[in-house]
Amino acid sequence: MENLVFLKLGGSLITDKLRPHTPRLKTLKDLASQIASARNADPNLLLLLGHGSGSFGHVVAKKYKTREGLPPPFSSPIPKKTGRGQEGNYWRGFSEVWHEADALNQFVMSALREANIPAMAMPPSSSVVARDGQVATWNLDPIRSALSKEIVPVIYGDVIFDEVRGGTILSTEDLFMHLAREMRPQRILLAGIEEGVYADFPARKQQVKRVTPGSFQEVRASVGSSAGTDVTGGMQSKVQQMVELVKSTSGLTIQIFSGLNSGNVQKALLGKELGTLIEPD
Repeated sequence: MENLVFLKLGGSLITDKLRPHTPRLKTLKDLASQIASARNADPNLLLLLGHGSGSFGHVVAKKYKTREGLPPPFSSPIPKKTGRGQEGNYWRGFSEVWHEADALNQFVMSALREANIPAMAMPPSSSVVARDGQVATWNLDPIRSALSKEIVPVIYGDVIFDEVRGGTILSTEDLFMHLAREMRPQRILLAGIEEGVYADFPARKQQVKRVTPGSFQEVRASVGSSAGTDVTGGMQSKVQQMVELVKSTSGLTIQIFSGLNSGNVQKALLGKELGTLIEPD
């Protein structure tokens, strides 16, 4: 699809990651308004939106270690010594992470609706099957149909049943990795609270304007992690994933920038280069 852009609203941007269950409602309203303005300014823009879980899903996921995997419920008998309680607690945690991710998504969808953006949430937990922490199968027909009808499909980091781990969590970046290879967007935009990638995090005095597969090793150790709870890794993990993606997806560029700065999301959607650009060598 021509003019296809993936935009992620980071969990640190749309929630207060230091305070559990705390959405930034004013920020969400402003971001939705910027997205609406960009779509009005460029009628040819095709947008797939993703968002993180921030102080919602990550807190519960850390408690239950959901990302690491769960005992598959039907592959072997439940040990008699522990009964259903011990294993059941982990799966209860799995469902609690789902609930938290869904709860934040409701705030996102409400903001988009108030901005008159035709959007539909497409929860990955209901359509993705993973194999050892990576997407194994995903029927993308609903997403493609939404885009063809000028509806913005919305995905987010979510719990996923996994053929090896039993269950796990796939981040928005994990999902973008699969979607990008299948749908070939022109650009991926990652809007968070940082101005970009830094070579001296947390001092934040040396911003890296451009990262390539060849230069990534020079800054990898100093890129930094998340300020709050993040079971899917911090900035270093995200940058590494995106570097791998540009290596395997021709013509793709990725931007990491601050969504807190006034108008930045709209500017990025309309083609302005902001923050740190990740591109091939």
